Amino acid sequence: MFGVGVAGGTAAALTPVVTADEDGVQAPAQRLRNTFDEMYRGRRIHGGSTAEYTEISVDGRPLHVMRRADGSYLSMVDHYRSYPTPLAAARGAVDELGGAQLSPASMQQL
Repeated sequence: MFGVGVAGGTAAALTPVVTADEDGVQAPAQRLRNTFDEMYRGRRIHGGSTAEYTEISVDGRPLHVMRRADGSYLSMVDHYRSYPTPLAAARGAVDELGGAQLSPASMQQL
């Protein structure tokens, strides 16, 4: 019984604290800064970032981006090119997608 309690407590401690924004998107409890919401080539790009977290969606579907060690960003759509900001990475992903849509599943659900 002790092992179950320890495992459950550890899982609870490691689970990030999240809140939902006005769009119902899960985000860390920290408020996103550097937010953007724009139409680019007919696609809605929405997102923002904190020092540790970046959240972007294209037409309401999550776009996974990563921050590189040099401070630039790359996306799963266009992962061979670096961009100076999350917005630039989202625009690059839209350019690469053309008329295609992102998968509706987020990376956390895989």
